Amino acid sequence: MGGGVPNTGVLPVMRLHYFDRVSSTMDVIHQLAAEGAVPGTAVIAGEQFEGRGSRGRTWHSPIGGLWLSVVFRPPVVEGLEAVSLRVGLAVAEAIQARVPEPVQLKWPNDLLLQARKLGGVLCEARWQGEALGWVAVGVGMNIRNRIPDELGAAAVSLCEVVPGISVEEIADPVLAALRALDLGTGRLSPSELGRFARRDWLRGRTIREPVAGKVTGVAEDGALLVRTSNGSDVSLRSGTVELAAVFP
Repeated sequence: MGGGVPNTGVLPVMRLHYFDRVSSTMDVIHQLAAEGAVPGTAVIAGEQFEGRGSRGRTWHSPIGGLWLSVVFRPPVVEGLEAVSLRVGLAVAEAIQARVPEPVQLKWPNDLLLQARKLGGVLCEARWQGEALGWVAVGVGMNIRNRIPDELGAAAVSLCEVVPGISVEEIADPVLAALRALDLGTGRLSPSELGRFARRDWLRGRTIREPVAGKVTGVAEDGALLVRTSNGSDVSLRSGTVELAAVFP
């Protein structure tokens, strides 16, 4: 178990598994990883009936969206916070050429279009004893699926902005961008921080939760940087961000 690949001098084949319907692509990719799947192995589903997001939230995953998971086997991972931001940045940049409006990023794992949620990123590590076994990265994105009426103000499907777009047009560049990532590089580089800042939807906004203050950016380790009303700087590594109407 754990997926060691014999050194034969031949590069392992990164397989893409497609399913019409699964509970969650993350469940499937974890199972494949436990059975020895090589890095870059991916799972795409037409529909998920138990899709999940961060902090145990469920993700509505009907036909017409991109539901994708990929397995990585970095030797170490310093923290999944930076991994999530790195993945989100790679996805946003991969699809931007096909989207006429800016694809923005909201800490810690959301992709936004027109200030509404277009997609999300989920990163999960699995350990084997004291060693890192693998990291599974999941991406869910609304492409052609209809957004429920009650979520219309908060979520968006890409076809609303790019009529005629197909799931395949987005899946191919997203999968290529993910497979090109090196998740073992640790903290975000100055280049990544600069590119993230240009898409950072929260930067400069005032929030009230998890702490009250103004967001000043993200740190190398993936933490959200907030300057509180008393002038102190706080680094947040978890929590649900809520905007404030007025700076306290």
